[in-house]
Amino acid sequence: MSYLTAFTIFHTVISLIAIGAGAFAIIGLFRGGSFRSGTNVFLVTAVATNVTGFLFPFRGVTPAMIVGVIALVVLAVVLVAFYRYRVAQSWRWIYAAGMVASLYLLVFVGVVQAFQKIAFLNGLAPTQSEPPFVIAQGVTLVFFAIVGWTAARSYRPEAVLARF
Repeated sequence: MSYLTAFTIFHTVISLIAIGAGAFAIIGLFRGGSFRSGTNVFLVTAVATNVTGFLFPFRGVTPAMIVGVIALVVLAVVLVAFYRYRVAQSWRWIYAAGMVASLYLLVFVGVVQAFQKIAFLNGLAPTQSEPPFVIAQGVTLVFFAIVGWTAARSYRPEAVLARF
């Protein structure tokens, strides 16, 4: 197995862990932030996923790199909101929206990768401009927009803050 193959597998595994932990952490938002360990795993693996994405051979600036930069900026804000400001006051909704946005960006890239790498999906949308791809990304965006809006409006971490 080549270094690049092993690195790709590593990157993919941490991406999948980040998505799973992110889903768990988002559920926690609706329960007052009760899944702190899931949140920590998500934040670590999401940062690791985005950072390792920049370690692949450089072939110019790609859409994936732009998404990675945006994701790291969002994660930086989430980390500040969570660890520095302990989701107090307006940092509460910034944290909740940022968590959902971070997970969305991981899933967005996952959908892109699925349509590139899975033969059946690639056959449906080989250039990623065909309706199946657009519909998949549209449904993903609408789902995360609703979840993000709801989380930002309803997240109440008061009980969690008492445990810090």
